[in-house]
Amino acid sequence: AMQLEESGGESVQEGGSLRLSCVASEYIAGRYMGWFRQAPGKEREGVAFIAPSGGRTYSDFAKGRFTISRDNAEKRLYLRMSTLKPEDTAMYYCATAPPGRGFSSIRMFLENLGEWGQGTLVTVSS
Repeated sequence: AMQLEESGGESVQEGGSLRLSCVASEYIAGRYMGWFRQAPGKEREGVAFIAPSGGRTYSDFAKGRFTISRDNAEKRLYLRMSTLKPEDTAMYYCATAPPGRGFSSIRMFLENLGEWGQGTLVTVSS
């Protein structure tokens, strides 16, 4: 199974920016990839996903503030986050769809995850 490792999470002030990175153990070019998050005591939330074609889908809270991107040659997925808010505090996970599987919505992404990593913690203080 593919292994994923996230990095880049840290504590920042409200309004700050971060770039999360995820490195995969295998070739990712043909796979849907995305990010989800989970705050303590809350349900998992889809953040964004990116298709093999480069098409991007964002949750409403991420639109205009977060940018997902991928570097297939480096087997990396990124999430650039700006204008961070305290409610963005969560563990952020990189995830991939099962081979040959795609998503048409954030909900579908969350319900059909393949592999995901251990997460990287983002803490935003006011």
